[in-house]
Amino acid sequence: MKLVRVGPAGAERPAVLDGDGRYYDISPVTTDIDGAFLAGDGVERVRAALAGGSLTELPAPDRIGAPIARPGKIVCIGLNFSDHAEETGATAPTEPIIFMKGADTLVGPDDTVLIPRRSVKTDYEVELAVIIGRKARYLDSPADAAGVIAGYAMANDVSEREFQTERGGQWDKGKSCETFNPLGPWLVTADEVADPQALGMRTWVNGEQRQNGNSKNMIFGVYHVVWYLSQFMVLEPGDLVNTGTPAGVGFGTNDFPFLRAGDVVEMEIDGLGRARQEMGQA
Repeated sequence: MKLVRVGPAGAERPAVLDGDGRYYDISPVTTDIDGAFLAGDGVERVRAALAGGSLTELPAPDRIGAPIARPGKIVCIGLNFSDHAEETGATAPTEPIIFMKGADTLVGPDDTVLIPRRSVKTDYEVELAVIIGRKARYLDSPADAAGVIAGYAMANDVSEREFQTERGGQWDKGKSCETFNPLGPWLVTADEVADPQALGMRTWVNGEQRQNGNSKNMIFGVYHVVWYLSQFMVLEPGDLVNTGTPAGVGFGTNDFPFLRAGDVVEMEIDGLGRARQEMGQA
């Protein structure tokens, strides 16, 4: 099932997208797509209402928002693709590299991304995002992670590389600029993603393809990442985990310039939809 939030920023309405591309209002079932909805029986109630024909169809939306509202945490994994680690000249990590992104990085999949003031190295990263649906605390093994995952979405882990690597060694300052985490268009429930380690991931900048990877090249797979994080922090329903990017980012090659205002970034992941962001200036 594809869950989506539609409408103006700050006033999104929860909806579901059916197999024919029609949007249906699920506000009679839930006020929003958030941690409380995912932790309860919300998904099952939406599924039943859609099957029963009791939902009101909505017109095609002018805007799609991030498919999850108010995540308590946005946790990210760095250098988690073997080809990306190689292109940056980094040694593949022996344990997942963890960093966080601020809550105000989260925007809709087609919203404007703001290039920070004094930025010289703003970059793109298509990523598979995991949405947590059950509390994860000291999971016993990676096999237990499947039971706490509500679904998946596509994220752009936008990064300012100078801020990240040349301004004192703190990754967060290059990752938490406003609008730096476009998400969506959909939250695809986990039952519709047969294998999260078999998804093609692609990026274009101004029509030129830059990334063409696959989640099979993750150093630490999705279930391992969720299990690992649960050993260091409690993952709550509605939390978001970005799991890393394949090769082809601007930071990894001298062939591609960094992003500037007016550039257009397009991304897609198999089964998770397509997004388009124009770069603006903060």
